[in-house]
Amino acid sequence: MTLRSSSRALLRDYLLLAAALALAGQWIAVHAVAHGHLDPVWGTILPGLAIFGSAALLSWGAELAQLEISQSLAIAFLALVAVLPEYAVDMYLAWQAAKDPAYTAYAAANMTGSNRLLIGLGWSAVLVAYWLRFRGRAIVLKPAQRLEIFTLFLATCYAFLIPLKRTLSLVDTVCLIGLFIAYIRLAGRSHVEEPGLAGPPERLAVLPRAPRRVVTALLFLIPAYVIFISAEPFANGLLANARRLGIEEFILIQWVAPLASESPEFIVAIIFALRNNPTAGLGTLVSSKVNQWTLLIGMLPLVYSISGGHLQPMMLDGRQVEEIFLTAAQSLLALVVLANLTFGWGEAVLLLGLFLLQFVFPTPQVRTWLGVG
Repeated sequence: MTLRSSSRALLRDYLLLAAALALAGQWIAVHAVAHGHLDPVWGTILPGLAIFGSAALLSWGAELAQLEISQSLAIAFLALVAVLPEYAVDMYLAWQAAKDPAYTAYAAANMTGSNRLLIGLGWSAVLVAYWLRFRGRAIVLKPAQRLEIFTLFLATCYAFLIPLKRTLSLVDTVCLIGLFIAYIRLAGRSHVEEPGLAGPPERLAVLPRAPRRVVTALLFLIPAYVIFISAEPFANGLLANARRLGIEEFILIQWVAPLASESPEFIVAIIFALRNNPTAGLGTLVSSKVNQWTLLIGMLPLVYSISGGHLQPMMLDGRQVEEIFLTAAQSLLALVVLANLTFGWGEAVLLLGLFLLQFVFPTPQVRTWLGVG
C-alpha cells in the first residue's frame, strides 16, 4: 500500500468513526431538548439514524474488545452485541404486546424481517462486493464453521414447530436460549481464527492499552444508551407514519426497522469482502443468523411474560404464522445451499430472487407457496 492510499484509508476510517458518533450523538441532544415532541417524520428518521450509528459503534467496539478478553468470552460477547440493536426494538415491541395485543404482530414482523434480510440480501451482497473488487465467483467457508451451520439447522427445525402450535412461549425461551448457550460454549472450545481488524478498530487498536480500554468501554456504553432511548420513539414513529401514509404497519416494522439495525453489520461484512476476506464477511452474517434465530426469538416470550406479569404465551395469528413459516423455510434453503461450505452465484441468485419475489407478489398464497416450495 502506497503512502497516499494509506493516508486516504486512515482519513476514511476516522471520518467513519466521526460520522457514527455524530449519528448517535444527535439523538442524545434532540431527545434531551424535544422530550418526544417531534413531527412523526423526524421522530422516526432521527432515532433511526441514531440506531444505525450506534450499531456501527457497537460492531467496532466488539472487534476492539477481542484484544482485551479471552477468545471464548469474545465470541460470546460478539454474539450478544450483534443482536443488540435489533434486540432493543424487538424487546420494546414484545414488552408492549403484553399491554396491547396488536404489538404481538409487530414483534413477529420485526423478527422475521431481520432474519430474512440477513440471508436474502446480506449473503448475496457479500458475494457481489467480492466479485466487484476481485472478480471472485464463490465464497468458501472454513470447516470450523460447520458448527454455525449445524446450530442453525437445529434452530430451524425447532422454528417449524412454532407455526404448528401458533404460540411463542417460555418453553421456546428455554429451548432456544439453551441452544444459544450450547453454541457459545462449543464455539469457545474450538480454535476459531478471528478475522483481522478492519476500518476504525484497526486505527484504535494502536492506542496504548489503558486509553484503548477506555475507548472500548465507551464504544459500548454510548451506543447502548442511545439504543435504549431510541427504540421506543423509532418503533412508535414507524407506526405513526404508517397510519398517516396509509401503509400497512406490519410492512414498515418488518422491513424498515431491521434495515436501520442490520445495515452497519452488512457494511462490516462487505468491508471484509472488499479486503479479500469474503469468508469472514459471510461467516459474520451466518453467525448473526444463528444469534437471531436462537437468542432473539427466545427472548420475545420471556420479555412478554415479564411485562404482563404472567406466564401466558404470545398468541400468533394467521399472518404471523405464515411469516415465521416462510422465514424457517428460507433458513432451511440456506442450509442446503451451504451444505458444501461453498456460496456461489447460483446460490446467491436463488436466495436473492426468492427474497425479492415476496415483494412482487405480497399475498398470503404466495408466502405459503414460497415456504412450501
